Formats: sequence, structure tokens, C-alpha cells
Amino acid sequence: MNRRPLLALPLLLAGCSVLPDRPYREVRRFVLAPERPEPRPPAPPPTAPGRPALLLRGMRAAPGLDQRGLRSLGADGQVTQDFWAEWAAPPAELVEEATRRWLAASGQFSAITAPGSRLRAGLMLEGELLRLQAEPAARRARATLAGLLLLEPEGGGATRILAQVQAEGEAALPSGEDPALAAAAMGAALAAALGVLEARIVAVMPRGDGAVMPRGEGAAMPRGAGAAGARR
Repeated sequence: MNRRPLLALPLLLAGCSVLPDRPYREVRRFVLAPERPEPRPPAPPPTAPGRPALLLRGMRAAPGLDQRGLRSLGADGQVTQDFWAEWAAPPAELVEEATRRWLAASGQFSAITAPGSRLRAGLMLEGELLRLQAEPAARRARATLAGLLLLEPEGGGATRILAQVQAEGEAALPSGEDPALAAAAMGAALAAALGVLEARIVAVMPRGDGAVMPRGEGAAMPRGAGAAGARR
């Protein structure tokens, strides 16, 4: 019996293997939970005067920010996404939840509501995530948010634009290629941007007597108009 074909069979099967010749690489996922720099203030009572409820309508994503991969700006100006390091959910969804928690912890509002809530909110905020990226060449991370703040009159009149705001934040990015460093720096940059957003909302929201701060005066707009019709 000729055994040579049988001896060569394992070699042929090895050459036809469909298994990858590279080791398995697991995708790393990160949460985006920015922390306030100061302790959380005590929550005001729901009927506290001068503290309106705010409806956060949502957080849209600028082009490219609807994908989970961590974004990095190279020295050549090209933005790349990491296929092996990503956020635990689409970044706009994480930023929306972070914004909700941040504003709720500020003590400036009686409540932060979501669409569908039965609680009436005199203020409405429509947000957009414009930038969330690491910039290794500049040793920094950056986050940029845009928001349209609307006033819903208690008597049911036309919805009024109080302000269109843009909030930017930066944080130091340590040297190294570990994506955990980039994720942490982007979270810190988002915290800085949320601090700016909060300050600008508080600066223009109505006072306890119902008046609006002068800097926030705006034109009336038809009920139901969104941020897309009043972009900066």
C-alpha cells in the first residue's frame, strides 16, 4: 500500500484551513460618564421658585459621530476611527444621557425631563454633538456641543428662542497609545464643555419673576419649529 498520499493529506488540509492565522483581538469598549468638578448640590424642591423644569429633546450627531469608534485627529488633519476601541453606545446617546445627568446635578432646575413626560417644562433644549475626539499631536482631547434653548410660554403662546449656544471643552491627553487614555481625556473634555453649556443656559433662563435675562432675548418662532431651522 502506498502511504505517501496519506502522509501528505494533513499538509493539504492545513493549507486549506479557513481559520485566521492571526490571534483573536477583542474590541475594547468604554463608557462616557463625565464627572462634575464640585460635589453635587442638594436637590431643590420641585416647586422651588426661579428653578424651571427643562425638557431635553435629544442630542443629534454631526456627520461621523454616529459611529462608536474612538475618533482621533492626526497631525495631517485626517480624522480616523479606531476599530478596536469604541464607546459602549453611539456617542450622541451617551452625551445625551451625560447632559441629562449633568444638568440634573447642577441644582439649577426643578427637573430635567424627556420627550413624553407628563411634567410641563417651561424650557426646552435641543442639542447636537459637533466634536468628540483625541488630538495626540496637540496632546489634548476636545469636545464641542451646540444647543438651541427655547422658552415655552405658560399661557400657550408661540415658542420663543432664548439662545443658540456652542460650548467647547478641552482636556490634556497623556502621551501613549493606550485608547483608555484617549477615552478618559475625551470624557474630561466633555465635562468641560458641559460646564460651559450649563453656565450659558443659566445666564439666559427666566428669573423667578418670569422675566428673561436681556442677553437671551430672541424672536418668536412657530410652535414645533426645531433647531434645524435656527442653526447658528
